[in-house]
Amino acid sequence: MTRSGFVIANLLRKRTRTILTLLSVIMAFLLFGLLQSVNHIFNAGADFVGATRLMVQARVSFTSPLPVSMLPKLEAVPGVARVAYSQWFGGVWQENTPLFVFAIDPLRYRDAYPEYVMSEAQWQAFAHTRTAMIAGRRLADQYGWKIGQKIPISSNIWPQKNGSKAWAFDLVGIYDGKDEDWKKRTNVAFINHDYFDEANQFGMKGAANFFILKLSDANRAEAVSRAVDAMFENSPDETKTQTEKDFNLGFVKQVGDIGLIVRWILFAVFFTLLLVVGNTMAQSVRERVPELAVLKTLGFTDGSVLGFVLAEAAALCLFGGLMGLLLATTFGAMVEKGTGGQFALRLDISVWLIGIAAIVLMSLAVGLLPGLRARRLRIVDALAGR
Repeated sequence: MTRSGFVIANLLRKRTRTILTLLSVIMAFLLFGLLQSVNHIFNAGADFVGATRLMVQARVSFTSPLPVSMLPKLEAVPGVARVAYSQWFGGVWQENTPLFVFAIDPLRYRDAYPEYVMSEAQWQAFAHTRTAMIAGRRLADQYGWKIGQKIPISSNIWPQKNGSKAWAFDLVGIYDGKDEDWKKRTNVAFINHDYFDEANQFGMKGAANFFILKLSDANRAEAVSRAVDAMFENSPDETKTQTEKDFNLGFVKQVGDIGLIVRWILFAVFFTLLLVVGNTMAQSVRERVPELAVLKTLGFTDGSVLGFVLAEAAALCLFGGLMGLLLATTFGAMVEKGTGGQFALRLDISVWLIGIAAIVLMSLAVGLLPGLRARRLRIVDALAGR
């Protein structure tokens, strides 16, 4: 039997234990790969390559309003074809089901997002009906909404002038996406900004959370971004302009420090994994003490016995770690495809290199102590069961 065959045979002596430990390693590195990809996304710099739309928000936070009176200045920026604006409504369906609802200017938004398709009659109804609302196909199908219905939606932010947070809108249209990627994004509802501006209690007249700039040339995205921010620098309404993708990521980051959350999750996962795999290796060596003594009797050196134990730990961690990273790569590609490229959860070379380094360190951490114990075994004591 070869040395590698001997290592594999030892791993398969307790197949159930080995399989369960291997699954633990696979799941740990699957989580590692996905979470490291998430962390990389949230810490990556802005990428303007191929951007067809830019989002303009207040420099402090997108929750700070910007005046709609900025429209003419934004439209005058070279490279900007159309400007739309949007206000977060904070919709709630029935008791406590959150909805993505935004107050918009209907025709401006249609021009900024030609990827959303709806009949001209429905767009006109949306534009000219004071209490109008349109819903994405996926959202309407999910809740069984039909055109012509009065849809009651509460807001967790904006009360009406009478103090009630219960609003009611007339569903005048259901929009869809131009292709499969955009069809997956039809889970948002839109209401008429003029009605929202008039009816909300806070009296936030003529303001919006952010502007959407539809570009005439995607190659000018970075230049347009710099020009917009420079235009409003040192004014009461300083801006932060970024790509649509970066804006969406920033929206998610409002829940907290994503990097810190990811690091603590990974720490908990790998600490638990060290205990599980370390216990497996320690128990395996403890069960084979007499056999290790026989190996030394046959002429294997202390270093060879140490090498066998480390090789078992390395084989277990290497196979499980690579399988986990491969699964993470596959799942990441599925997420990227499912979100139409808006959430590019891919494992680049840096994630793989960190993963391989983690495999090496874990192999040493779980195999070194049992291996040193095996190395120090005295043949007489081991055969005597002492």
